[in-house]
This record gives sequence, C-alpha cells and structure tokens, in this order.
Amino acid sequence: MGRLFGTDGIRGIANADLSTELVDRVARAAVAVLAGAGRGRFALGRDPRISGDLLEAAMAAGICSAGSDVLRLGVLPTPGVAHLSRALAVSAGIVISASHNPVEDNGVKFFAGTGFKLPDAMEAAIEAAIDGVAGRSRPTGSEVGRIHEVPDAGERYLAFALGLARGRLGGWRVALDCANGAMSRIAPALWERLGATVIPLYAAPDGTNINVGCGSTHPEVIQQAVVAHRADLGFAHDGDGDRVIAADRRGRLIDGDTIMGITALHRHARAQLPGALVVATVMSNLGLEQALRGAGIRLERVRVGDRYVLERMLETGARVGGEQSGHVLFLDRATTGDGLVTAIELTNAILESGRALEDLSAPFVRYPQVLLNVRVANPGRWATDPVIATAAAQAEQRLGTRGRLLIRASGTEPLVRVMVEHEDAATAELIARQLCDLIGRRLGGTASAAVPEEETAGGGP
Repeated sequence: MGRLFGTDGIRGIANADLSTELVDRVARAAVAVLAGAGRGRFALGRDPRISGDLLEAAMAAGICSAGSDVLRLGVLPTPGVAHLSRALAVSAGIVISASHNPVEDNGVKFFAGTGFKLPDAMEAAIEAAIDGVAGRSRPTGSEVGRIHEVPDAGERYLAFALGLARGRLGGWRVALDCANGAMSRIAPALWERLGATVIPLYAAPDGTNINVGCGSTHPEVIQQAVVAHRADLGFAHDGDGDRVIAADRRGRLIDGDTIMGITALHRHARAQLPGALVVATVMSNLGLEQALRGAGIRLERVRVGDRYVLERMLETGARVGGEQSGHVLFLDRATTGDGLVTAIELTNAILESGRALEDLSAPFVRYPQVLLNVRVANPGRWATDPVIATAAAQAEQRLGTRGRLLIRASGTEPLVRVMVEHEDAATAELIARQLCDLIGRRLGGTASAAVPEEETAGGGP
C-alpha cells in the first residue's frame, strides 16, 4: 500500500480504492493510536454525498469493534466537526467528505480533540498501525463500543457561529450558493436568524448533486445570482463548508485573497492584527501583497496547502491566513478553515466600517495571473536544469517589481507548474508560455492550462 494520507486526509473513489474494508481498518488503527488508555470517544460527521452512508457505517463499525464509542453528528460541515471535537471532549473528530471533489470521490479527515487537524506524525502513526490491526484481538460483550446520536450537533455549531456576529442584518438581501453540500441547511439558517432575507441556491442535496455546477469552484453562479436577485452580497460555499468566496452587489468576485485583505486591513486599523502579519500561500496574488504592504502589513508565503498555512500561523502568532480558493483561517475564532466564520468576519468588517463591500475591496487590484502545467515524467528535474534556471532568471528580470514568477513541481501529479503574474495580461501569458515550451523541450513534456493546486490537492490511495 502506498502512502495513504495526503495533504488533506485520505481521498479516493468511494467503494473502489476507498473501500469499506479500508475505512474499517483505518478506524481500528485510529482507535489504537488516538484512544489512549481509556475507552475512547470519536465524533463522526459527514457531507451529504451518497457514499457517505456506507463509509460512515464502516467507520462507526470499525471504531466500535475496537472498543471505542462513536458520537454520530450526521451531516455537518467539516468545521462544525472540528468545533464539536473540542466541545464534546472526544479523542478525535472524523469527517467523511471529499470537500469540493465530484460525487464519486470521498475521503476521511481527522481532527484532534483540540479541534486542529492531526499533525503529520500522528497521521503517519495511524497509517503504520493499519497493517497490524488485522491480528489484534477484538473486545466482546460489554467491552464493544456503542453509537450515540448527537441530534443537536447542527444547532450547537450554528449557535457558535451566530455568537461571532457583531450586528443585525435587517433589510439585507443575501444570496447563498450552498453547493448542495453540508452547508445547505445551516448557512441559510444563520443569515435568516441575523435578520437577512436569504436567497438560497443549490441547497437541496440529494446525495448525487454535490458540487455539480455550483459552489465555490463555480464563482460565476453566485456572481450572476447577486445581480439577478438584487442582493447586497452573496456567498458560495464548497461541499463540506470549510471555504467560501463572495460576490459584491455588482457581481464582482471577492476571492480568498481579497477576503484576507479586507479583514486584515480592518483588524490592523483596530490594533487587532498581531505582528501586522498575514500568512498565505505562494499562489496568492501579487495584488494582495502590494495592497497589504502599503498599509504596513507583511504577507508571508508558504507552500500550497492549508495545513502549511496553519503551521506557520501557529509558529508566528498570526491570526489571519489562508488560500486564494477561499479557505481562510481566523485562529482567534476557529481552529480550521470555516466558511461561516469567514463570511461572518467579512460581514462584520462591512458593518463596523460602514462601507460597502465594493469599497472595501477596491485596494486589492488583482494582477492578471497565468497558470500552466507541463506534464513530464520527472517534475523535480526542472530545478537542476541550468538552461531552465537561466531562462527563469531572465523572466524575473523582465517582470521586475510589476510581476512575479513561480515554478514548482506539483506535489500530487507528474507536473511542473508555471505561474506568472504581471500587470499586463499579455506579458504574463507570453512569459508563461515561453517558459513552458522550454521546460517541455528540456524535460520531454507537454503544456496545458492549469487549475490551481489548492483547488485540487488531496490525498488518497
């Protein structure tokens, strides 16, 4: 078996490479590693995709067969499971979800009892224990685990989110794209209880329609909906609810970069941004960095993946960080990316500043960004090729202070990824294609348009 845990838990095609047998073994290994000396309790939630039923059943059965209890949360956003992992004092929280992936995929993600994602070392320990669980004796009689329902799980998470709002929204119209996912009930309820008129979109999950032509990976839906319904603003979640993007009343996109920028400026003006620091990934737009720098805020970049953003935030004491995709972290509010928390933080900034969203977003001019892939057998070779290195250095000179170049090997596919930003879109396109052509010739590959890796990164067998 290859490495099981990826950058965001375990991912695979449900009932194929992510089988019930594998999930059962993962469950028993997790009990062996995480339950400690006691009986152990595990909070278990999922998104509404059709395979969630069978994988949730396999996970619960595996945990109980290893002698620990399950607190079944039902369909609940991923950040809701993280929140209740702390509130319910469990050994760990577990989410059955594949986030923004298509319906045939599913996954398993763990949270520690602190509400933070498990560190790499703990995931490695679970993986190492999997092969040994088949030979372990199993409890019988009164020693087997039990499943306890938590019928108010959604209400408890909703109450937490409501407690973060710093004003009422009477007279507001809010459009919500719930991606036919885990936010379909909770997100509309939140804004209704805050007094807004809600226009719900894609909030009728049937198990097979999650993320289909909707959600945060299809921003055009919420952009068009805000204008069509004359809403004051709109939010688009992904399938498991850990990210969100927004649109202002004119239908302009407010992505994760701009959300981080608006909330960071708002906090900084109120001396609520420790270290005047925001942590983002190498994919965040140069426009964000320049706007923050102009306000005296430093942007620190890390590799793609919210776990790396979180690690650096914990190391530096930063309280705002995240990804362009809308996976934003506010560590003084929550332990993981949370679409509801992010939406509330943005709304709080609007309310407290007395300014419209389009005005708050004005300083963040998005530089044209070109993303291309070159498929090659050995992506790491690009970094040691002297001809590519010379061309990259020359490209950086051409871009100067008005652009940015990033070349890197993908962490999940046999690809070299080339990203070029420049204030002139044609210049960015030309430089990106010239570099990709060179990399293809030197390493024997072919170029294609790219999807940002933070939108596709996952793990799995």
